[in-house]
Amino acid sequence: MLPCLLRSCSGSGRLAASGAAFTRVRVLQSPLSTSAPAAKAKLPHEKIRYAPDVTELQPGTYTPQSQRTGVIARKKGMAAIWDEWGVRVPVTVLQLDAVQVVSVVKTSSPNHARLQIGCGARKEKNTTKPLMGHFKAHGVEPKAKLFEFPITPDAALPVGTEITAAHFVPGQLVDVTATSIGKGFQGVMKRWGFAGGPASHGNSLSHRVPGSTGNINPGRVYPGKKMPGRMGGKSATVIRLPVVKVDTAFNCVWVKGSVPGPDEQFVKIRDSIRLVKHRLFPEGASVPFPTYIPGQGPALPRELVARTGGRDPLTPAAD
Repeated sequence: MLPCLLRSCSGSGRLAASGAAFTRVRVLQSPLSTSAPAAKAKLPHEKIRYAPDVTELQPGTYTPQSQRTGVIARKKGMAAIWDEWGVRVPVTVLQLDAVQVVSVVKTSSPNHARLQIGCGARKEKNTTKPLMGHFKAHGVEPKAKLFEFPITPDAALPVGTEITAAHFVPGQLVDVTATSIGKGFQGVMKRWGFAGGPASHGNSLSHRVPGSTGNINPGRVYPGKKMPGRMGGKSATVIRLPVVKVDTAFNCVWVKGSVPGPDEQFVKIRDSIRLVKHRLFPEGASVPFPTYIPGQGPALPRELVARTGGRDPLTPAAD
């Protein structure tokens, strides 16, 4: 249609047709203009985004209002260590594998920021083109897993910064998030811990059933009713796990207790945020902020072990 209209205006004796042709072109182009000034203009519904401008890694000062970034680690399994009193402590070993800052995510508030953290290595042939373009735009090697962590603007890190196990302090509390092991479709006794029915004395085929599910007055099942269904396979967070040991050679963090999920699964570790009558860091501890910077200060030993303190629990108390 458009080439025909333009050809019609090239004739010398058809001024009326040429005027109509130019009018049509003007109407078609003006509402759908995609020029550079129009593309850069902000639309009324668009919001202003903020991101900390960090180009160089510099040490800072930690404050109680600061929130450092979390990391991604692989669960290697469980083990046991003994503290200075000879008490056995069950621990979970979490290894940080090539953890880097991939990008600084823009937010809608200047008081909040987010970092995108990547972990592990991924082959380029196994990476989608959109993700590959994202990694190349930030100058980072392809990562196997990506997560975002909220931070305060003073804890921002430049793109490409590598985060090691020395980011954590022995004795501090961390929250660990991972996908729990899927158990499939289970009954109420395994899924919710119901006691079940009587084992004998007149009970027939009702040993593991849930029993009554409520009266008939509402005529429906209340949301959240504990009934049989799929168990596990959901995101679970274990809060306030103490960091027992930090291995700087193998880049491992040893936390007390169990962590959701199977071995070799990616887990998220961050400083605890639900502190009720608890201290995040041990008293007098030196907190690496915004993260541990190699070459700053004395060299770290291979193992940093938390001290239990207090009195010997195996010694009877004196009367």
